[in-house]
Amino acid sequence: MMAEMMQESEMCEKLRTLMDEERYVHSLGVRDCAVMLAQRYGADVEKARVAGLLHDCAKGLPRQEMINRAVEAGIELGPEEFQTEALLHGPVGAVVARQVFGVDDPEILSAIECHTTGKRDMALLDKIIYLADYIEPNRDFPEVEELRHMALEDLDKAVLMALRRTIKYVLDTDRFLHPRTVEAWNDMLKRFKRQKIDG
Repeated sequence: MMAEMMQESEMCEKLRTLMDEERYVHSLGVRDCAVMLAQRYGADVEKARVAGLLHDCAKGLPRQEMINRAVEAGIELGPEEFQTEALLHGPVGAVVARQVFGVDDPEILSAIECHTTGKRDMALLDKIIYLADYIEPNRDFPEVEELRHMALEDLDKAVLMALRRTIKYVLDTDRFLHPRTVEAWNDMLKRFKRQKIDG
């Protein structure tokens, strides 16, 4: 029997027990940024609120617990290189959102699942949460203002910029590049180029 989805106040209380204060403040920032982008691009504002708030709900779990939850839920873990907290917390977050917070909406769960790596054929809410995680008010890195500006001008172009920055960072730090990130980049680039031709 699936638990009923919590009210937002209950979600906030529960989140505080699952993460440190900095991560919690980040989650509130992503929620608010996701709402703003949803309003700007005509997405479901309530779904954006929930997905933004819960996107990191598994981030505080130990790696082994993430792996155990993923295995129990039948998630394909992939090679060991991709079994890190940074890459697992998205897919496992979708499991936690469902099991602990009672979320059963497939759009919300998809957005939580792919908010770190991206994926091929990202839906509107997927892109909004991916970007909100990048540009929420507590983020501070070179190009963040440029990204924030672009996020209000052209969502797809902003997602491409964020993907490019992620890929560059992964390459510059000699980390393994997740295949889903490569797929997201290729797919978004193809869509963007097609829009430019059609437009």
